[in-house]
Amino acid sequence: MGKAIPEVARELDVRVSELGYELVDIEWAGSARRPIVRVRVDRPDSVAGETGITADDCAVVSRGLEPWLDELTSLPDTYVLEVSSPGVERPLVRANDFRRFAGAQVAIKGKHPLVEGMARRLEGELLGLAEEAGEQVLLRLPSGEEVSIDRKKIVGAHLIFRWK
Repeated sequence: MGKAIPEVARELDVRVSELGYELVDIEWAGSARRPIVRVRVDRPDSVAGETGITADDCAVVSRGLEPWLDELTSLPDTYVLEVSSPGVERPLVRANDFRRFAGAQVAIKGKHPLVEGMARRLEGELLGLAEEAGEQVLLRLPSGEEVSIDRKKIVGAHLIFRWK
């Protein structure tokens, strides 16, 4: 199936919000005959290390989205909707995620080195998002060095879960 149709993705975002949840991620998988729509949701007030989403929450979102998805002419009747929590290593997708989870341990990946002379994957403490000169993700590396990463260079970012 590939990427979500932008209009469908925007509408899913609105509908999930109306149900009282936050849309974290949409993944389109499967085949044209039997597409799979994977939706990961979170609570808008969740903090790092807490998923906060239960199976009952997933059922509420699923029941709330299915009637609308059933009406989409671009989606075959044989589609599968999977609703889940973002998990303990929640992806950071939106600008607000980089603000909201400041103080958490994160892993950030890029296609190319994220900072000159450094690796394509960096881990450290997320310090937030600076927006003075474009969106810059601020990260404190384990060495204590603080770096600024252009958000456009990031191809993936997620929280890091460590067992206590």
